[in-house]
Amino acid sequence: MRRFLLLLLPALLFGTDLKILLEAAKQNNNLLKASQMEVTSKEKELSSAQKNYYPTVDANLFYERDDEATPFYPGTTYGATAKISFDIYDGGKKSYTEKQKQSELQSKQFIYKENRKSILLSITKNFYNLKSLYASLDAREEASKAVQAQLQRVKQFYAANLATSDDVDRLQSAYDRNIYAIESLKFQIFSLKKRVELQAGTKITKPDNSKFQKSINREKYTLLDSIEALRYNKKALQNLSRTIESDYYPNIKIADSYTLFGYADKPYFAGQPIPLLDTQNRLMATLTVRLFDFGRIAEQKEALQLQADALNEKIIYQSKEQKMQLELARKRIMTTQLKIKSSKSALKAASSALTTITQKYQAGIVDNVTYLDALSSKTEAKALYEKSLNDLEIAYAIYYYYNAKNLEEYLQ
Repeated sequence: MRRFLLLLLPALLFGTDLKILLEAAKQNNNLLKASQMEVTSKEKELSSAQKNYYPTVDANLFYERDDEATPFYPGTTYGATAKISFDIYDGGKKSYTEKQKQSELQSKQFIYKENRKSILLSITKNFYNLKSLYASLDAREEASKAVQAQLQRVKQFYAANLATSDDVDRLQSAYDRNIYAIESLKFQIFSLKKRVELQAGTKITKPDNSKFQKSINREKYTLLDSIEALRYNKKALQNLSRTIESDYYPNIKIADSYTLFGYADKPYFAGQPIPLLDTQNRLMATLTVRLFDFGRIAEQKEALQLQADALNEKIIYQSKEQKMQLELARKRIMTTQLKIKSSKSALKAASSALTTITQKYQAGIVDNVTYLDALSSKTEAKALYEKSLNDLEIAYAIYYYYNAKNLEEYLQ
């Protein structure tokens, strides 16, 4: 815990680092904790199935009383029995049950990995969308300062009868719109920060400049953990089917019991007590064979096979979907790179135009409508360029996710 707090210290001073945020989510996210508990539960079930091979030992106490005792049997009998039992052959039921539980455990492990990667991808998207909102906020605040400066300037001109009230009203309206836009962005930032804090289980500050490695592997890809989970679910159903089928095979069981007896109202014959057992050791072997069950087991097995076939269809579909999503992810990266190039050019042009128009506006060559349009274009271009940079990081995160990679390992 102390080490984790030390890792968070730079985030508090310089902004939230995405890698530290993802590590915090792995430790603190309640949904991941719940998923991990499900894995632990399956581990216990597997351990229980593995212990089915051992003999069982049972003990019981008994008390028996007959209202009408016979001349040769006591009215009250009591005692204790210890019994050890062992299945010599069960048709493979224990073996298939163990395999079923093993497959269920592996499925839950892959589900946990999938949940973790999905949550970390969601945090990553929110992280860069938060950066885009901060960039829009910075652009708006910069524009607001520029409009406020021009508004003060025009008010001075108006006081000196060198400008009209219409000029003041237009700038005031533009300034008020900017203030509203700023407050709206602040609310969006607040909402998104709260969502990220819920997902990560920790407080965050303004996002830092975290970036992903920019590499694409077009040849190989790893199946998603969700698909692997389905594959092990299918194996679990197949083993459960074999477990049920084992009821058709002979079951051989051996049991040894030892009993201590006690009596009240012992019977007498010819004035002498009748001898009764004080102890009894009983060894019993049983052979059980299912002869007929009206097809119940066969239908259960068929139902499980249909479920396995349904899972197989889902596996095929999701495998195709993963391949499609990888193709889309690569295209998304290429498109975003072009968007960055375009928005960078637009920002350069808008900044240059604003500088020129501001000079002309201050010289009285153009009106405030032209100036406000130029300022708006520059503000939008700056926000769009910053958003494009963040969208590229999201595009790479999506690509790594659909390639079944751990996002935190690809952060620089």
